[in-house]
Amino acid sequence: MVKKAKENEIKYEDALDRLEKIIEVLQEGKLSLDESLDAFQEGIKLLKLCRQRLDDADMKVKLLIKDESGNMTETPFDIEGES
Repeated sequence: MVKKAKENEIKYEDALDRLEKIIEVLQEGKLSLDESLDAFQEGIKLLKLCRQRLDDADMKVKLLIKDESGNMTETPFDIEGES
């Protein structure tokens, strides 16, 4: 059986790891139909949670890069020093 995670207490990275584990378990095909549906439902919740956390982080970054006049300047995020 798949162990469920509490949405409010989970970090983005942990939610993503949990989602990957759910995918692996579902791909094995060893769960019953009910267990598969429960795992799928948990996966959808985790996916939404990850998406929301990414959207929140995106908004914070955009707020941080506003210039002094309050105008938003879209600046690509440089992940690994690539230019």
